[in-house]
Amino acid sequence: MTMSKGQIEADISEALIKFEKEYMGRGPEETKAYIIDDMIVIRLRRVLTPAEQQLAGTSNETTGRILIKQVRTELLEKARPLLEQIIIDLTRKRVKSLHTDISTITGERVIIFTLESPIVFADL
Repeated sequence: MTMSKGQIEADISEALIKFEKEYMGRGPEETKAYIIDDMIVIRLRRVLTPAEQQLAGTSNETTGRILIKQVRTELLEKARPLLEQIIIDLTRKRVKSLHTDISTITGERVIIFTLESPIVFADL
């Protein structure tokens, strides 16, 4: 059975919220997934912990922001097999690459997956 684009996007959003809570220790306030051809773009809002917010706002902001980005990137890379399996389970497509960045100013994170091929939907 082929699922609709909206349902897969909602399922990916829910899975990433669960991942963030279980793996990172704190979930985002809002998550939205977008499927565009062979890409999945996930936008997570307000993901910084209170400690990270303090670190980003210290007197030496640049160092704090760099540290947050490094730690978050490293944690996501270590969890990459888990994230790829989530995408495979929900889309039936293998992940070619994963890209991510986080804003220490807005607390927003973006994760982009590129897939082996576009997803075929029931509603298109």
